[in-house]
Amino acid sequence: MIPTHKHPARRDPLRSGRKTVHERWSSPGVFVLAAGGAAIGFNNFWQFPQLAAQYGGGAFLIVYLLCLLVIGLPLLMAEYALGRSGRASPVAAFRFLARRVHGNPLWSAVGAMGILSVFLILSYLSVIAGWVIAYMLRAAFGIFAGLTADGMSAQFAQFVKDPEKQLFWHTLFMFMTMLTVGRGVRYGLETAARFAMPLLLVLLLALAVYAATTDAFAHAVSLLFLPDFDRLSVTGVLAAMSHAFFSLGLGAGAMLMYGAYLNVEARIPRLSLYVAGIDTVTALAISLVVFSVLSAGNVELSSGPSLVFQSLPLAFDHVPFGRVFLTLFLALLVLAAWISAISLAEPVMVWLSERFGMSLRRSALLCGFGAWALGVVTILSFNNWAFSFKLFGVVKNLGFFDVMQVVTAQVLLPVSGILIALFAGWVLKPEITREALHLRPSWLYPAWLWLMRLVVPALLLIVLFHIPELFA
Repeated sequence: MIPTHKHPARRDPLRSGRKTVHERWSSPGVFVLAAGGAAIGFNNFWQFPQLAAQYGGGAFLIVYLLCLLVIGLPLLMAEYALGRSGRASPVAAFRFLARRVHGNPLWSAVGAMGILSVFLILSYLSVIAGWVIAYMLRAAFGIFAGLTADGMSAQFAQFVKDPEKQLFWHTLFMFMTMLTVGRGVRYGLETAARFAMPLLLVLLLALAVYAATTDAFAHAVSLLFLPDFDRLSVTGVLAAMSHAFFSLGLGAGAMLMYGAYLNVEARIPRLSLYVAGIDTVTALAISLVVFSVLSAGNVELSSGPSLVFQSLPLAFDHVPFGRVFLTLFLALLVLAAWISAISLAEPVMVWLSERFGMSLRRSALLCGFGAWALGVVTILSFNNWAFSFKLFGVVKNLGFFDVMQVVTAQVLLPVSGILIALFAGWVLKPEITREALHLRPSWLYPAWLWLMRLVVPALLLIVLFHIPELFA
């Protein structure tokens, strides 16, 4: 059973006989730390800087912030509201809420899509996080000192071709994650948030101050904030829309699950704004660090794993105290990955507990073992199990790892986001969402409602059809 923490709540006759989560966040501040940390993912580190630089700096930021207000923030509010109203795993929450308004019980499939998404993402995120841990230790011991660009590339290629080393770090990271979530909300999730998030913010501040001391900081500021609308293409607008959705971890059920632990007095709009703010400020600060260090080290900007595991180690090696600050940067990424992994594991564990009557620790063990085993498949996808396939004109070479990425990022998450918006906008009665959100002034609720009903589904549908070219 999940440890209980009694909290007075309004009674609902439909809840009788239904298993719900009883733990609550101890304070809104702890929730913001946990949810804000969950929103900070790998995309903030290795995608956002490249997008901003490619599509006109401040011009991209303006469009991104608009997309955040129109897509990200309203949908984040919807997920928190659905979670708090359902008080269960995404599957059970959708089933309960659909029943409450006499809707189709098949809406629970949206929750099932979320559970599948977070499970798949957790499995391969753990592998990549294991890479970061290994590289953090290598940086601390100065292994990257003096390497050329070719040497850095060869070392990374050799590492990902070594399944035994990857297996160790993947196992270590998965153990760290499941040991935390197995302790419940109060002693697991909250403890991690109270420890990891302040440390993460301190590391981020230290790196930002360090970046400000480099000669390239002024260039980094201009590259990030000065608008160049000539470089903002239609693809750049689509990329901003896509990042506003994926950056907040929407459509996966993790934010809905965190919403299930909110107290009835919690102000969802305000908390959502804080979470989105933490995610955005973090992305901006990381971009300044990346631009400053790469420019000071005379290394070209790249994106994806090559940025973190090749370009940045090479650039840090050419700047003062680079060994120390590369280690801090990778430690920052480890913390971000750990907090994100915790949020991904939570809905799977709660669903297992509901479905099979497991204790929290047993569900953590089963979830962890399943994700670990699937992570082994990811590791082998870089080695003996690699195969190529072509999708939407794009050739993929990493076998099952690419399959899982396509299934999650290009199918499950955007489709779930569209369905969540439609469910919140059309299926739930307005009095339910109005009471849950408690938006002030009063005109904000109709604006939110029609964003859910029309604007968000339409924009996410556009993103869905253009994702293959964005992820090419």
